[in-house]
Amino acid sequence: MKQSQLFTKTLKNLSADEQSVNAQLLERGGFVYKNSAGIYTQMPLGWRVIQKIANIIREEMNVIGGQEMLMPALHDKHYLKATGRWDVDVVFKIFEGPGKDPQFNISWTHEEIMSEIASKYVNSYKDLPFATYQIQTKFRNEPRAKSGLLRGREFMMKDLYSFHRDEQDLDRYYELVRQAYFNVFNRCGLKTYYTLAAGGDFTTNFTHEFQAISPVGEDTIYVCEKCEYAENKEISKLKNDEGCIKCDGKVKEEKAIEVGNIFRYGTKYSEPFKLQFTNEKGEKVFVHSGAYGIGLGRVMGTLVEVSHDENGIIWPESVAPFQVHLLSLAGRDDETVGKESEKVYKTLLKAGIEVLYDDRDVQAGGKFADSDLIGIPWRAVISKKTGDKIEVKKRNEQKTKLISLNELLKHLK
Repeated sequence: MKQSQLFTKTLKNLSADEQSVNAQLLERGGFVYKNSAGIYTQMPLGWRVIQKIANIIREEMNVIGGQEMLMPALHDKHYLKATGRWDVDVVFKIFEGPGKDPQFNISWTHEEIMSEIASKYVNSYKDLPFATYQIQTKFRNEPRAKSGLLRGREFMMKDLYSFHRDEQDLDRYYELVRQAYFNVFNRCGLKTYYTLAAGGDFTTNFTHEFQAISPVGEDTIYVCEKCEYAENKEISKLKNDEGCIKCDGKVKEEKAIEVGNIFRYGTKYSEPFKLQFTNEKGEKVFVHSGAYGIGLGRVMGTLVEVSHDENGIIWPESVAPFQVHLLSLAGRDDETVGKESEKVYKTLLKAGIEVLYDDRDVQAGGKFADSDLIGIPWRAVISKKTGDKIEVKKRNEQKTKLISLNELLKHLK
């Protein structure tokens, strides 16, 4: 894509009330637009990152048997009433007119919806297990919408739901999801810790969170430096600088950002919706279920928090909006550099390389600054000084080198 055709522009400054690094850099770089507290538009650059994250998630969910679907965002009152969650504080309710009681809410989670759907198709033990997932917008009446994409009122989420004959089979699948989540976050470039946690409004059982260590994190976790066993401070009996209960390692207190969570519900959501099956003995028993969430925007925001410098974002190659940022440093009358830049751009496109081509009539300093801010993994510069070569630099390194177009193609492929 030519940068001159990108309708967004980079910004030098934001309002003083925008404190979080992810909000500052994503807004300044033109990745997102803040509509109001906790509500953001994903701009073209940001949407490319979100799509990369979504594709990684899809691949890993498909590997463990997840079947993708899409459920409605508008929910009838009877769903949450059935499980006693209609009056949970975060629920956005729809009022259809003055003096009328709300009969609908907009989605904050889908356990109830999916349980009712499953009850129409599950009859026998032969129908189990199965798992479904969606990537959909969620809405939560968040009283503390802050920290950019880390705590929002509207956000994209992957929610996976699994259904099983018994607790043992649910535990088996729970472990599959645990590994799949590690695969997702590792592929996205995030180091996470599998952290024991409470269930909140979802379950009375212990659950697990995937936490990324960051000084801006709202959670406090205790993590073993040796075996990486971790617990959320809210439920933990571990203490800072003491020994781990799993090994002889030392426990450290860390601030962290929760980027994913997994829950075992047992029959909590099956019972209200009569989600039962007939087992081998001919007995009617309730289905066991679990749910597993990842916030796509939160992953994006967390990546910026843990991977940036004073000049801007440093995207991992797997989720970067483009593979390479091509900068043409042609003066207004420098036709040779301009033609060479166009040639390189077209060659990269033909080879299937994702390239953002800065063809704007902007001073070199401005192009370099924007390139650092946007954070594409590789920068390729063409100028009078580079001659028949291309100056290449990795975003997180200082060293540059001159290589040929063929060498650049081989490397990016």
